[in-house]
Amino acid sequence: MPPRSSHQPRAGTYVPYMAFIIFSAIFVFRLDVFVTQTISTARRNQEYKYESTIQEPSPPTVFKNENATFHKHVLVTWGEFHTEILNDGELLMLTLDKHSGSGFQSRKQLLFGKIDMQIKLIPGNSAGTVTTYYFSSVGDHHDEIDFEFLGNSSGNPYTLHTNVFSQGKGEREQQFFLWFDPTADFHTYSILWNPKNIIFYVDNIPIREFRNLERIGVPYLKDQAMRVYSSVWNADDWATQHGLVKTNWSLAPFNAWYRNFSMDGCIWSPETRASACTDVDFTTRPVLKTVLDRRSRARMKRLQKKHMVYDYCKDKWRFPKGPGRECRMN
Repeated sequence: MPPRSSHQPRAGTYVPYMAFIIFSAIFVFRLDVFVTQTISTARRNQEYKYESTIQEPSPPTVFKNENATFHKHVLVTWGEFHTEILNDGELLMLTLDKHSGSGFQSRKQLLFGKIDMQIKLIPGNSAGTVTTYYFSSVGDHHDEIDFEFLGNSSGNPYTLHTNVFSQGKGEREQQFFLWFDPTADFHTYSILWNPKNIIFYVDNIPIREFRNLERIGVPYLKDQAMRVYSSVWNADDWATQHGLVKTNWSLAPFNAWYRNFSMDGCIWSPETRASACTDVDFTTRPVLKTVLDRRSRARMKRLQKKHMVYDYCKDKWRFPKGPGRECRMN
């Protein structure tokens, strides 16, 4: 057998390099998830400083509005000159440019209910931008239910980021790539929140479920009333590829469009600290007792298998001792 050439690589030569490459790839992916945890904190800091005090009706009344006018049911909380309400209040546009983003909140608070919004996201190169739509209470131990859309460079998909906070604890991220172009037309994003469960829907298809599992020690969102919030803002220090891809301000303004906002639920009055709903409502009103049946849950699982790109329940790197107890049953 001829001697091995001094230029022929040995089998073990590449092992350290391959190990380094694999470790780097895993680290970068995990870092992306870790960075997205800053979304809620950064966004709340951006938005809450603009929040205004709103007087609630007293006594509370059962509230349901469909195809609601934005003039009547939301309040622009920041970026006033970057917000337009059009078509007699049925269409709202939030704008982001180099000077400011913009946001709004619902005038009323709910303690359980369902919200729907049709949104058309920023088209083209949306890298560095974040569009949000979510429920949230206020305070250090706040509750929150998030839809957040992380923009990307042209040709790459948006990341739909979801999270659930209960009593100030989050780190329950699930992320998806959508099965359609969310910038080409309006699509409906819904959150149902009742004493039994929280369900995220896209175009009336359930994509995520968070059950009330207080019986096994998981805090549930049941005591804090929440408003609906939405915003468009710049986060190019982390939002796209860990901040490597910056917002291209030559493409500004960046516009996100909203229509067909609806709320169905129990109004909460901070003045009386009372809900509009009675015990009878919780046994008779569909929105307050809806849960996923077997067929709907099976459909959700099939969708998750195909379109989910991150699930905190399966992340052993972030949670070496195991994720939250809810993962065993959600």
